[in-house]
Amino acid sequence: MANLKDLKNRIESVKNTRKITKAMQMVAAAKLRRAQEAAEESRPYTERFNAVMSGLAASVGGSDSAPKLLSGTGSDQTHLLVIMTSERGLCGGFNTNIAKKARAHADTLLAAGKTVKILTVGKKGRDSLKRDFGQYYMGHVDLSEVKRLGYSNAQDIASDVLARFDGGEFDVATLFYATFQNVVTQIPTAQQIIPAAFEAEEGAEAATLYDYEPNEEAILADLLPRGVATAIFSALLENAASEQGSRMSAMDNATRNAGDMIDKLTIQFNRSRQAVITNELIEIISGAEAL
Repeated sequence: MANLKDLKNRIESVKNTRKITKAMQMVAAAKLRRAQEAAEESRPYTERFNAVMSGLAASVGGSDSAPKLLSGTGSDQTHLLVIMTSERGLCGGFNTNIAKKARAHADTLLAAGKTVKILTVGKKGRDSLKRDFGQYYMGHVDLSEVKRLGYSNAQDIASDVLARFDGGEFDVATLFYATFQNVVTQIPTAQQIIPAAFEAEEGAEAATLYDYEPNEEAILADLLPRGVATAIFSALLENAASEQGSRMSAMDNATRNAGDMIDKLTIQFNRSRQAVITNELIEIISGAEAL
């Protein structure tokens, strides 16, 4: 059994830890509000942009003049996985869940005889997959010095991906990130960005006919690279909100666990102190009776 001094030191240590986790929870809560607003405000633009692109892509169809970013290279042998995680830990299963989904996708591709290449955004994803897939790494994007995410960060990543595609380094690119729903729910998501894949519009708007000037192929050639950057920017914002939500939840659980541990250690400390006092009283009474 630990002595009173050891128990007291452990209680103080856990109390200090609880202060840290509580502070981290409050910081994450403050950052979450801004990140959540940014993610939610970007969704209408992204959804409408994709709707317009879907209509353009449908009108072009399988035309020989369709841009390469839409029609693809004609092969799906080489796949680029763009895995987006956080630069910092202590955020629950946020990074693990994204890495797990990317790992399962990579294993499926390798089992089918495909070539896999990996571009990581965020240190935690790189470190998590390095042991099993280190030989497939082709690049890493470090955002640890970025104070606030902007569209320029997404453009830099998109430019790198598009340059590699134009250079014939891969045929299909898939984006991995977490879609934010609420503080306790972040959904790992895989989104194909090259060749562009759009869902068909539903409802009355799908039947609307438009006249484009210049033609659809020229518009798509200009908008598709922007579509890649838009998808990456949306993923960055969703990831930022998901990271803070997961960290807030994890630190809340850690604070609660620290409180429970303090209660248990305090009970153990009081029992040990009571036993020491009882033994001292017995010794005093025994000595008095001996006289």
